[in-house]
Amino acid sequence: MAALGIHVVEDAPLNNLAWDLVHQLLVELDEFRVEAVESDAPGIIVDFGVDVLGSLGAGIALAEVCMSGLCEIDIVPGDVGGVGWPVLSVKTDNPVEACLLSQYAGWQISQGKYFAMGSGPMRAVAAKELLFEKLDYREQGYGVVGVLESSKLPTKEVVEYIAQACQVDPQQVALLVAPTSSIAGNLQVVARSVETAMHKLHELGFDAYRVDSAHGWAPISPVAADDLTGIGRTNDAILYGGRVTLWVTGDDESIAEIGPKVPSSSSDAFGKPFLQIFEEAGRDFYKIDPHLFSPAEIVFQNTETGTVHHFGGIHHDVLRESFGI
Repeated sequence: MAALGIHVVEDAPLNNLAWDLVHQLLVELDEFRVEAVESDAPGIIVDFGVDVLGSLGAGIALAEVCMSGLCEIDIVPGDVGGVGWPVLSVKTDNPVEACLLSQYAGWQISQGKYFAMGSGPMRAVAAKELLFEKLDYREQGYGVVGVLESSKLPTKEVVEYIAQACQVDPQQVALLVAPTSSIAGNLQVVARSVETAMHKLHELGFDAYRVDSAHGWAPISPVAADDLTGIGRTNDAILYGGRVTLWVTGDDESIAEIGPKVPSSSSDAFGKPFLQIFEEAGRDFYKIDPHLFSPAEIVFQNTETGTVHHFGGIHHDVLRESFGI
């Protein structure tokens, strides 16, 4: 698919792409083992793992919606420390749109006792994050689509809050919900290998628009019995097992300078399972070094100079400890 123009738009292309995927999902609910929720909450709510089993296919579909469909996601063979292991492959030729403007979980949804990490293209309409100002992008449209990482289904008040923030009718809000400790929720988090690399580069001041294409891999972490363990395992999958290749343009000097700062190993917190790091930080994400949140390994292929830059590496020992193998 051709790259979308990066500017303020009124026809909401990212949300429109995601809406198309949601409508396709609604006729395949049984196949994915997910369920459209009937409640007093307006709009469309689809349960991907709160009160349903979900599936691997549902996880891929959830990640695709989260990236506005601007991606190809597959499960491919791999290994963790010599043990055969499924790996999630994520490809995109629209890394800024798919990852930063859609997939990044940058909207904390908090209403009363309800809390969820919000991602998906609805963020581009609400535009509550500084990221949208820096990337000079905001959408205005008829309806919005979001993914909520939560163990609870959203209430009427939550849907109305999102609708108000996006300035749309509550009936035109579509939310897909899954806890981390579910098949689909687990997989959609592991699908963030490229996203973490793109966000890290953006935070380091690298021009994200220099990245034309991207391919990421990460081992699919075992589904955990609870969300806390799930948060640990899914983060470890990327921090210690994530591999990302970026096809970039521009000079090599800036890549050589910023490259060592991109892998998770650039953080002083690196080296222990994420759950241990999280506990030591008092279960406060904001007390964890933000430089930790990136893939273990990154490769830049400069399409203008032909130069390849490689930084970081996989750490199978931490993965085996985290995954219990």
